[in-house]
Amino acid sequence: MHYKRMFATALAGLTIIAAATNALAADLLKPYVMAYTTTGDVNKVVEEVKGKVTGAGFEIVGSYSPFADATILVVTNDELKKAAASSENGGYLAGMRVTVTKQYGKGKGVPADPATAEIQVAFTNPVYWANAYRVSADVSGVKAKLASALGSAQEYGSFYGYEKGISAADLRGYHYTVMMEYFDDPSDLGEHDSHAEAIKAVEDGLAAHAGGTSKVYRIDIPGKEEAVFGVALTTDCSGDEKIMKAVDMGPMHNTGYAPYEILVSGKNVYALYARFRIAIAYLGLPMMQNSTGGTFMDIMCAPNAIEDALLAAAGSE
Repeated sequence: MHYKRMFATALAGLTIIAAATNALAADLLKPYVMAYTTTGDVNKVVEEVKGKVTGAGFEIVGSYSPFADATILVVTNDELKKAAASSENGGYLAGMRVTVTKQYGKGKGVPADPATAEIQVAFTNPVYWANAYRVSADVSGVKAKLASALGSAQEYGSFYGYEKGISAADLRGYHYTVMMEYFDDPSDLGEHDSHAEAIKAVEDGLAAHAGGTSKVYRIDIPGKEEAVFGVALTTDCSGDEKIMKAVDMGPMHNTGYAPYEILVSGKNVYALYARFRIAIAYLGLPMMQNSTGGTFMDIMCAPNAIEDALLAAAGSE
C-alpha cells in the first residue's frame, strides 16, 4: 500500500505539471490564424471571404494584392478602433488583415505543381498584435468574431526559438536582438504645424506614389488626433513582394505582414522601424542562412529602403 500511495502521489504530481505546461503553451501567442484551406478559384474565395467578414460586422477598409494569387483584406470594427484609442500610438492595431493566398514558394509540403496548390484563408491574430503594439485593451472578442466567421484551424507564423509561440509579456518587450529597435523606437517621418497638415502631407505623398508607395487604407482613431495609413511598398528593396518571398518559410504563408503602416499622431508622423516590424511579422526569422527558408540577411537593404520610402510618402526629405 505504501508503494501504491507513492505511485499515486507521483502520478498526480506529473498530471499537475503536465496541465500547467499545457496551460502555459495555450497562453503563448503566434501572429496568424489559419482559418481554413480550400481549392478552386482564388477570386471566388476572396468574394466568399468578403461576405463572411462583412456578415460578422467588420468593415473592409482596404484591399491589396502584393502579387498574383494573394489578396489582403484590411478589416476593422468599433471594438478594434476603441482598443486602438486606448493606448499611446495604439493606432497600428486598428486594421486587422484577412488574407487569401494560393500556396507558393519554400517549405515542406509545398506542391511542385501550382495547379494542385491549396488556397489558404488566414487572419492576423488580434491578441498577438495588441501585445506587440503594447495595447492593454482586451481584443479576444475580435479574435473570436473572426474565428466564428472564418474558422480557426491553427495558429502559426513563428519559427526558430519561437516554434511554440511567445508570451504576452515577452512580446510587449520584444526586440529582434541587441542594439535593435523596440516598439517605442519608431522612425520619425516628420512634424507638421497641425494634425490636419500632417494628414494632408501623407495623403498627398501616397496619392503621388512618392517613394514607390500607394495608399491601401486609412483609419481615423476615435476621440484622438490619430490616424493610421496602410501603405503598399513596391520599389526595389522596400517592395512587399520582394521581402515576403525572400523570407517566407512556408508552407503556411505570412501574407498578413503587409501592408506597412504610417501613423499620424497629433502633428507627428511615425512608422515602426523595419527591424522591429518585420521581426514581429516573421517571429523567429533567423539571421543567417538555413535550409528551409529565408533569413534577415536576404533582406539586409530593406530597413533603410522602407524608411526612405515612407519618408518620401510623408513629404519629408
